[in-house]
Amino acid sequence: MPIALGLVGMLLVAPLAHAGADAARISAPSHPPIVVGTTAIGPDHVISARNTAYGRNLSPEVNWSPVPGARAYALILDDPDASHPAPFVHWLVWDIPGAVHRLAEGIVPAPAVQGRNGRGEVGYFGPRPPSGTHHYHLRLYALRGPLALAAGADREALDTAMKGKVLASGEIIGLVSAPKG
Repeated sequence: MPIALGLVGMLLVAPLAHAGADAARISAPSHPPIVVGTTAIGPDHVISARNTAYGRNLSPEVNWSPVPGARAYALILDDPDASHPAPFVHWLVWDIPGAVHRLAEGIVPAPAVQGRNGRGEVGYFGPRPPSGTHHYHLRLYALRGPLALAAGADREALDTAMKGKVLASGEIIGLVSAPKG
């Protein structure tokens, strides 16, 4: 059964228009928004089951527009609809080199570093709402430089490390529905 993931938006205005707590933790970008995309979503807005925890649990391919002056990028994938903890963190990646503008499916290039997801594991954990439909926010941040943050750090540590270093950001929001029956 395919898992529905509809794009709510491909290009969002900077700073990101997401939860106030996030906006307070991360400084406002100074460049136009980053255009973020993924091949994991077909023209019908359905994500391949392979990118969910219902399927192969592979991290999606992600691509973005380059940001002049960016020396590194960071990525956050979370689910604010989760009941506990909210938002539920699915993927944290930072220190993606500034010359990189695409992550291949299932691959995080060196020297990029991954953080701890909501399951307490380092790396990607795909969308898997227990019931209903959840929103998944994939945010990409262009940074002034790499972060002094060890692998396995949590979302709070990443937000703190990025404060004052964000040049630009972009976001896509997808929907995943739990299988019926």
